[in-house]
Amino acid sequence: MTDPTPPHTTTPEDGAALLDAVEAHHRRFNVFPSEAAYVAVVLWDAHAHLMDCFEATPRLAFLSPEPASGKTRALEIVETLVPRPIVTVDISPSALFRSVSDGDTRPTVLFDEIDTVFGAAASGNEELRGLINAGYRRTGGIFRTVRDGENHVVQKFPVYAALAMGGLGDLPDTIMSRAVIIRMRRRAPNETVEQFRQRTNEPEGHALRDRLAAWADTIRERIEGAFPEMPDGVADRSADVWEPLLAVADAAGGHWPARARVACLELVNAAKANDKGSVGIRLLADLREIFNGAERLTSAVIIERLTGMDDAPWVDLDGRPLNTRSLSKMLGEYVTAANERIRPRNIKIGTAVAKGYYAADLNDAWTRYCPPIPETPATTATPATPATPATPATAQVRALFPVAEPVAVADENPPDPAAADHGLITVG
Repeated sequence: MTDPTPPHTTTPEDGAALLDAVEAHHRRFNVFPSEAAYVAVVLWDAHAHLMDCFEATPRLAFLSPEPASGKTRALEIVETLVPRPIVTVDISPSALFRSVSDGDTRPTVLFDEIDTVFGAAASGNEELRGLINAGYRRTGGIFRTVRDGENHVVQKFPVYAALAMGGLGDLPDTIMSRAVIIRMRRRAPNETVEQFRQRTNEPEGHALRDRLAAWADTIRERIEGAFPEMPDGVADRSADVWEPLLAVADAAGGHWPARARVACLELVNAAKANDKGSVGIRLLADLREIFNGAERLTSAVIIERLTGMDDAPWVDLDGRPLNTRSLSKMLGEYVTAANERIRPRNIKIGTAVAKGYYAADLNDAWTRYCPPIPETPATTATPATPATPATPATAQVRALFPVAEPVAVADENPPDPAAADHGLITVG
C-alpha cells in the first residue's frame, strides 16, 4: 500500500536573505562607522562557520581612540552568531594554545580589551602575538616538545582559529595587516540602538547562528578552494584577508557580491591611509620630503628639520628626541643600491667637514619602502585662461635647490663651499 504522506522536504536557505537578517540583527544593537563595516562584520560572522574551506581567517579588530565606543557590544553580538565562542579579556598563550589546538572543538576567540596586552601602556606579549599570527593560516602551527616514553620529540600543534578583538588604539603591525579593521566611535545623540538583554536577545542571535551553520553545510563543497575576483588594487596580504569574505558573499548571491567588493575596497584603502608603517619607513618618507631634490644634507640640518615637522614622532622617541647617533643607527638598517649599509659621509662646508647623507644613498630605499609620490596633473591652456608665458627657471625654483639637469652624486669634498647654506649643499 502506498504511503499517502508526502515526503518531508526542506526549503533551501536563501543565503542573501540570511545575511540580510544577520545584518539587521547587528543594526539593532550596534552602530558601526560605515556601511562597509556592517558588510564586513556580517561576512566575518558567516565565514567563522566555514573555516576549513579557506587558507586563512582574517582577524576582526574593533578599535577606537576612546572607551565607550561600542567595541564590547560589537563582540557581544558577534558572540551570539559564531560557533563555539570563547570570550576573554586576559588569556595566557598556553591557555589560548590549548583552546584552539583541537580542530574538532575549535572555538571562535573573542578577545576584548586587547590593548591591555598590546597597547601603548602595555609591555607587549611576543609569545601571544606569535600565536595570534600563526593561527591566521590553516597551515599555521606552533611547535612544542612532548614526552614520548623516555624521549622528548618535537610536535606541531594546529592553532588555526577565527579571532575577533576589541581595544583602544592600534595593534602591532603584524596583527593589523592580517585584520579587517573597524574604527569604532562613540554614538552621536541621534544614533540610537536597542538595549541588548542577554536573556531575551541572545536566543535570537542563536537562531541566526544555527541558520548560518545549516547554510554553511549546503555551500561548503562549492566554496572550498574558491578564488573570488578581487577589486582592482586589492592584492597580496589584503587579498588574503578578504578572500574568505568575498567567497561567502559570492555564495550568498543577491546584492552581497557587489556590496562586499565595495566594502573591501573602502576598508582596504582606509587601512592604507591609516597605516603609519614602521618608524623606519616613516623616517625614510620624512627624509624624502625634507631632501626635496637636494643632493646632500648634513646630519645637523636633517635633525633640525625632522624635529621641526608637525605630527612627527622625532621629538619623542621612547622619551628622547632623535639625535645624530639614533639617526645613523636607524638608517643603518637599510642599504644603498650597491647593497651597502646607509652611513653618514663627510660633507665639506667651507673649511669645515660635517657628517651628512647623500640622496643617491637613500634613493633605493625610498623606491622600495616609501609610497610613490603622487603626480601633479599637468595644467592645459584654454581660450578662457591662456597659458602663463614662460619665465626663467630661476624664478620658478627656489635657489636653494638645483635647477639644472640632474647630476651624479658629488664627491665627498664638493668644490663649491660657497654653496653651503646651513649644511645644505646644492648643485646646478
